[in-house]
Amino acid sequence: MKFRTLKDCAYDLKYYSKVRGFLYGLQQGSKYFNRHDNTGYKLYTFSNPLPPKDMRQGDMRTLIVSSPDTDFMYYMYGKLSALSHSPNPVNIGEMQFEIESVNFLKTFVNDNATLITGTPIVMRIPKERYGEYGIVSRRPYEYWRPEYDFNAFVKQLSDNLIKKYNQYYRRKIESRNLFEMFKFKKSVCAHRIENGIEVKTIGTLWEFTFSHLSPEQKRILWLGLESGLGELNSSGFGFMNVVKNRAVAERERLPAAARA
Repeated sequence: MKFRTLKDCAYDLKYYSKVRGFLYGLQQGSKYFNRHDNTGYKLYTFSNPLPPKDMRQGDMRTLIVSSPDTDFMYYMYGKLSALSHSPNPVNIGEMQFEIESVNFLKTFVNDNATLITGTPIVMRIPKERYGEYGIVSRRPYEYWRPEYDFNAFVKQLSDNLIKKYNQYYRRKIESRNLFEMFKFKKSVCAHRIENGIEVKTIGTLWEFTFSHLSPEQKRILWLGLESGLGELNSSGFGFMNVVKNRAVAERERLPAAARA
């Protein structure tokens, strides 16, 4: 979705809950609305408003919603398209805008793929596993961060994605380590609002590189690309981007005559 801002406003670092509320409101009265009360994964996520900087009247911004559920994506496309023809402004928190266009983006995972975080990946370690990872805490869970055992992050990230895969495809494949090469970038503290209370949420930014992927591995990673990695995806966490193969990207930048 591309939208034009109708007034000046500061970039809201607490946008997560406000964008979630906007998308949740679009689902009211549909078969998708009640799934927020169901157990299991919601299997959709969204980007931050891009680019992430203060807005001036007339600025253009982009928001991306992703899901492996084609019916859900067509439904959201219809609702957003209807808003693009409405004379009334759209409001998300302090942002007031009009929708310029709504389009689909096709995604795929190659045999050799690189995925990077668009929004932080959140992984919560439950209390019953503290002993396994050497964590001392009285809280019911701890957000994973670099001072904790790296294996805790890898295992729970893989387990989480396999559970999503089994739910979506109605399979029962066993958990395994899905990730090969990691590049940790940094930890971030995001602020989201839950039931009127500000909740500090620790997430991490990464680059993941894969090689010689099997067809099944590509399906699993594609599901992670579409539904988000880690937890709190329907609140906008774990949104992923796929990086094009560098050779392909360089080729696409060449003039047409040079590509022939």
